[in-house]
Amino acid sequence: MKFSQRYIPLSLIFLILGFSCSGKKEQEKTVEEQVQIEYTDAPDINIAEIDFSQIPFKNLSEYGFFKGQLRALNPSGELVYYKPSSSLFTDYAFKSRYIWMPEGNSAIIKQDLGGSFDFPDKTIIIKNFYYPLDFRNPEWEKRIIETRLMVKRQGVWEAFPYIWKDDQTEAEYKVVGAEKEVSWTDLNGNEQVINYIVPNKNQCKSCHNENEVMVPIGVKAKYLNHAIRFGEESKNQLVKWSEVGFLPKIQDLNQYPTMVDYSDVSQPLELRAKAYLDINCAHCHRAEGPASTSGLFLDYEETDPMKLGVFKTPVAAGFGAGSFKYAIYPGKADESIITFRMSTNKVGAAMPELGRVSVHEEGVGLIREWIDGMK
Repeated sequence: MKFSQRYIPLSLIFLILGFSCSGKKEQEKTVEEQVQIEYTDAPDINIAEIDFSQIPFKNLSEYGFFKGQLRALNPSGELVYYKPSSSLFTDYAFKSRYIWMPEGNSAIIKQDLGGSFDFPDKTIIIKNFYYPLDFRNPEWEKRIIETRLMVKRQGVWEAFPYIWKDDQTEAEYKVVGAEKEVSWTDLNGNEQVINYIVPNKNQCKSCHNENEVMVPIGVKAKYLNHAIRFGEESKNQLVKWSEVGFLPKIQDLNQYPTMVDYSDVSQPLELRAKAYLDINCAHCHRAEGPASTSGLFLDYEETDPMKLGVFKTPVAAGFGAGSFKYAIYPGKADESIITFRMSTNKVGAAMPELGRVSVHEEGVGLIREWIDGMK
């Protein structure tokens, strides 16, 4: 048997070897660049020096909010951390919140029942949404999904959503929102997976709406009039804001409203239930909100049983009411529209309409217990 012989020119061999070595070097370079990107610190930027007329910037790192690795969310010393007494449910996402105001300017607490704030121009509110990989160890690895900014310019609030890259190196401004698959291990050790929805820019006003004007939601005296940890010390947030110049001097904390933490089982059931409805529903269901025509007012200060939904028939809920007659049927949570709408994910029936694709089982359980206990 004869074998055919083929000869490869020496010049072609060198050319092949050259490409092989070049490809290997490029691969090594790519790995090095990836590592370098992963651990590169955010640029050192003074927030006070950013050009507000150029907002929104393309990247979150351009604001100077966080120092070091951006994904560590290590705040600049110019930011002040805050935490509302009760938190809006967003598909079990964890949140960290910060605020910045220009030096020499402060907010003013208004005289309304909730103690809403009048903020100076160039105030920035920052809210990060993230998921620990394991809820049993929330300080361990996490995946950040989005960062929402609210910026006040020339007396007008604007919202700017930033979506984090999968490699967690940066968050980019996206007007159209996004859908992200998110997984985590819950407190019971069970694996959870959802398709998390990042709202688009125009949807922000759906909730941040007061008399058709965009406003912040979670920064009112009633939400902040309680103590949290600031490093090694525990301090009332209104006092802290006053100390850093974000509020005038606080003379008496008792003159400002407070709201309980709905997850605090030591608090009265009714106050916990009303706190839950306030932070999750009242941005729409109040006299100044987009759902005011419903006549269902769920803010914490509301005392009229009918306005809270007791024996109240819906104005125009359609199939969203299911087969039920009253928003709240005392003693019968199973026959109440509120619990029905909280318990479903069906479009047109689910409440709130935005901000969740899953049911908040603990929240539903709280409202059910409250309604079942009514006489």
